[in-house]
Amino acid sequence: MRENELDVVNIRLVPDRTYLSDRPIRCPDDAIPFIAEHLADYDREVLAVLNLNTKGKVINLNFVSVGTVNASLVEPREVFKSVVLSNAAALIMIHVHPSGDPTPSREDLAVTDRIEDIADLFGVHLLDHVIVGCGNPPVTYSFAEHDMIKKKPQKKAVSEPQGPSL
Repeated sequence: MRENELDVVNIRLVPDRTYLSDRPIRCPDDAIPFIAEHLADYDREVLAVLNLNTKGKVINLNFVSVGTVNASLVEPREVFKSVVLSNAAALIMIHVHPSGDPTPSREDLAVTDRIEDIADLFGVHLLDHVIVGCGNPPVTYSFAEHDMIKKKPQKKAVSEPQGPSL
């Protein structure tokens, strides 16, 4: 490699396995029970992200982290990697509590706040963080249903600039 040579790289999503459902998945409310079914079998904490388009349709599911029986490492760069590559407008975080109790921990609350702040910086919306408590049937806890997700203000249409332009 020469001194002033710069490598060019391409980064792409690589499809993994596919989940099949008899129920159509048209929106997050359709996806959550379906995903909860599949995640409820894990014996350790798992964090996944549902990426959604501007109409709320599910683009894909990304498994971000597989942790231990009571902890999972959540790095924002790993959460947002698939969001950016999928050109998602919104995301839903889903993670498993193998104990069966979907009550959020202090760490769950802190991670949700941090991811929500970063989502705002990226211009995407964190619609929900759903915790799945393992069991048959699985039980879930929705941060959005408990008003723990900030409501995104409606964007105003771009108008003519006011004042001098640069």
